[in-house]
Amino acid sequence: MTTSLSDPVPFARGPAMPNRFMLAPLTNKQSHEDGTLSQDEFHWLAMRAAGGFGLTMTAAAQVASDGRCFAGQIGIFSDDHIPALARLAAAINSHGGLSSVQLHHGGRRALPELINEQPICPWEDAKLGAREMTTADVERLIESYVAAALRAERAGFHGAELHGAHGYLIAQFLDAENVRTDGYGGRFEDRARFLLTIVEGIRERTRPDFQLGVRLSPERYGVTITEAKRLAEQLMNSGQIDYLDMSLWDVFKLPADPEHGDKPLIAHFADLPRGRARLGVAGQIRDAATAQACIDAGADYVLIGRGAILHHDFPRRAAADPGFACVSQPVTRDYLRCEGLGEPFIDYMDTQWNDFVAD
Repeated sequence: MTTSLSDPVPFARGPAMPNRFMLAPLTNKQSHEDGTLSQDEFHWLAMRAAGGFGLTMTAAAQVASDGRCFAGQIGIFSDDHIPALARLAAAINSHGGLSSVQLHHGGRRALPELINEQPICPWEDAKLGAREMTTADVERLIESYVAAALRAERAGFHGAELHGAHGYLIAQFLDAENVRTDGYGGRFEDRARFLLTIVEGIRERTRPDFQLGVRLSPERYGVTITEAKRLAEQLMNSGQIDYLDMSLWDVFKLPADPEHGDKPLIAHFADLPRGRARLGVAGQIRDAATAQACIDAGADYVLIGRGAILHHDFPRRAAADPGFACVSQPVTRDYLRCEGLGEPFIDYMDTQWNDFVAD
């Protein structure tokens, strides 16, 4: 029997996701300078929950003040952030879906002008002006991720996701360029230790039904598809995480590595044993047919990014109409305002993606 986009997704912990749609964690630059959630960001996310997303996830939330990569980036590194986050969690949960905070640190990609200090990295990066982390720095950041997950729990979110993709701090530890000799670099097992230690810490200190996910990207940033698959399989079969979110850029493209070019990226991960964990995919999913094709190819759910910007109710439209596709771009600023984007987010979209916002 074919799994439909409207079917629920049960997790090993906590409640089921009521459908196969998860909101991708999207940079939107709408929060206050101290990391406190703004009304614009609240409105953007609550509108997606109301639009039918089975799980609504925040943008990348800073777990430490020295990890900030974007102006207007949401924070979860202080208890002062909890009241606004609690209001958001309550709003998301009231619509019947699940809620999650993505936990993030920029590492060497943090901007000195935003953090007012030198960025840190698993190794010294003279080009980006980042200093090499001490072992004490590593241990401090592990605790920062765990403490941030505990704040998400206190705020009322169903869970959290660790951002291990796209060359940010966790991905920097996974990078083959990380040749640290303190147990957190060199061999693959040691490069993965930073992430796995965070996972273990969150699992040990949060409630039994707290849901934990991880986002990975399988290519670029010093990670080979072979190592990405090995890590994905290890995580999914560890019993420690509830879902794995694979950011594939284009779900059905062939891998860049010709040694793995026999099948599309989605198949490389859908074919892995996954225990009780659920597998999600993101990348160029802009219509109902592609979303369903991902489920038919073995993914448990899809993450919607650009489609969620264009249609706050993408899940409802796609579930109701197999022929649904996103409105063509560019779209006007007024269109995006009606879809719940604040001016900083619209400005970001105007500069981030060509031909997305009409002049």
